[in-house]
Amino acid sequence: MGRVEGKVAIITGGTSGIGKATALLLAREGAKVAVTGIKDKEGQKTIDEIKESGGIAKYWHLDTSKEENVSSVLTHAANEFGSIDILVNNAGISGVDKPTHEITEEEWDKVISVNVKGVFFCTKHVIPYMKKAGGGSIINMSSIYGLVGAADIPPYHASKGAVRLMSKNDALLYARDNIRVNSLHPGFIWTPLVEELGSRSPEGAKTFREQLDSLHPLGQIGEPDDIAYGVLFLASNESKFMTGSELVIDGGYTAQ
Repeated sequence: MGRVEGKVAIITGGTSGIGKATALLLAREGAKVAVTGIKDKEGQKTIDEIKESGGIAKYWHLDTSKEENVSSVLTHAANEFGSIDILVNNAGISGVDKPTHEITEEEWDKVISVNVKGVFFCTKHVIPYMKKAGGGSIINMSSIYGLVGAADIPPYHASKGAVRLMSKNDALLYARDNIRVNSLHPGFIWTPLVEELGSRSPEGAKTFREQLDSLHPLGQIGEPDDIAYGVLFLASNESKFMTGSELVIDGGYTAQ
């Protein structure tokens, strides 16, 4: 307990799945948490759960593809909690699953605006607060698809590869300010979104899950907490000598 005691964390896409698990864990470990997202009802439920457990948190509606919205929310969060020490760039969308030559400009831009511009906007506007605080930790949620291809969802692969190298470059730019920037690369995780996909699959949810399990050498798909604990490590002082790195939590997927 207390691994991020006294720190202030902002989590984008914090209303469900990995984002929600991360918000709950960081709050449990002592952080004041700004939960942000576009699903307001789910966001408030996350805040209620944190408060019921004795944590401190507040929700803000945030579309990370809108720079003015990002700037405003970060300002409000910093005023509310006094500083910003941790940024978890978790918000993201998968986009269309088509071959590259069939994707429209609009479909491409939709993914890039959230997954890449969103990370850029949040990083851009959090840096001054972290400099003022004397340092900080930025955790950018990439993916195994930021490391390897899979012959599907081209815009998503492109976006997560971009996030990986953005993390390394920003790590070098801000190391002198004691601001660490790392990327996290999950394998397939059993989130509500994936569970919903399973329920709609022709073969049924059970077979869908078994197929996903079989992709990982450990024999099972990951859970949101598996990734949340990785975020906690990168957010805490335990990783103080780690920046520009890739933390891969994928059940062995990319080792194949």
